[in-house]
Amino acid sequence: MTSTVLDAIVGSARRSAAERARRVTRATLEREAAARTSRPDALAESLSAPGIRVIAECKRRSPSRGVLCREYQPARIAAGYATAGAAAISVLTEPAFFDGSLEHVREVTAAVPVPVLRKDFVVSEYQIVEARAAGAAAVLLIVAALNDRELSRLLHASADYQVETLVEVHNATEVQRALGAGATIIGVNSRDLRTLEMSPEVFESVSPLIPDEVTMVAESGISTSSDLARLGRMGYDAFLIGERFMTSEDPGASLATFLGDAAAAVAS
Repeated sequence: MTSTVLDAIVGSARRSAAERARRVTRATLEREAAARTSRPDALAESLSAPGIRVIAECKRRSPSRGVLCREYQPARIAAGYATAGAAAISVLTEPAFFDGSLEHVREVTAAVPVPVLRKDFVVSEYQIVEARAAGAAAVLLIVAALNDRELSRLLHASADYQVETLVEVHNATEVQRALGAGATIIGVNSRDLRTLEMSPEVFESVSPLIPDEVTMVAESGISTSSDLARLGRMGYDAFLIGERFMTSEDPGASLATFLGDAAAAVAS
């Protein structure tokens, strides 16, 4: 079987999580998680509120584009996003391919009042407990990285720890798997994680398959206000955007301008 980028990242995530579990026990994390207060459904409520709902991303590097931000200060960036009107903040925590860290979630949750999504390749319950202990409101679950049993188990574990889930799909088959597992927030990613190629047509092809009661998030390849207006007409409730802002000198100001342009585009 030919190895893909996704295989490499998932393999690294499994090894990294296992190594952390040897250093910090799950019981220790559970005590930290229990001390965290959380508002149930904070992410779902924020994404379904009126207006243009953007999950703004803190990301230093990506496998497809390399380093995006050399002077990376996630708490400062997130604070700028929140001031600009972000509905939520996504924080990359995968270390090997994205230069992320779980500590970045701790820093961001201390700096902003909006829900924080731990964006990583979550393959174990340990990572969900980590996320809650760090203050994250939600985690990303990537259908392509999990079999059906793993997906169901991680969704149930997230609910047990009061952590919301953004379940990411890339095609019609994965939509059906996500719905079958009980996903209530589904992110449609136009980037194929196996090849890193973009396929914007995925947004249109899978959106009719997702029921109205499921919150639908468009991910990747969103760079202009017209993109957002077009996706809104397809029924997308929210938009996860990172590289569009992270390559600017002031990501928060870039988001503010984007939201203003998007509001004008939607109204026209």
